[in-house]
Amino acid sequence: MDENVRGAVTRGLRRRDVDVLTVPEDGRAEAEDDEVLQRAAELRRVLFSQDEDLLRVATACQRRGNAFSGVVYAHQRDVSIGQCVADLELIAKASEFDEYANRVESLPL
Repeated sequence: MDENVRGAVTRGLRRRDVDVLTVPEDGRAEAEDDEVLQRAAELRRVLFSQDEDLLRVATACQRRGNAFSGVVYAHQRDVSIGQCVADLELIAKASEFDEYANRVESLPL
């Protein structure tokens, strides 16, 4: 989870037994977006963000052909907390990391 994601999303996923690691928990609070994206790839984790700046960084990586960890993006006004939790649970439990590598997926699904 990017550090700007509402805590209710993280808590909701954890209640559904989804393995979640937040940027601050990883000791990367206030890290630059490209560093967060690189760290997610190192950990083989898809990154969820609600930050348009991080979305731009991931999209730029796609255009340049640079490998990156997959990003799932949701704008806060376009999707409810409940829908984020449901969609992210589906992604976490029904897919593999490699399916999202170098991709940007938007919520709601």
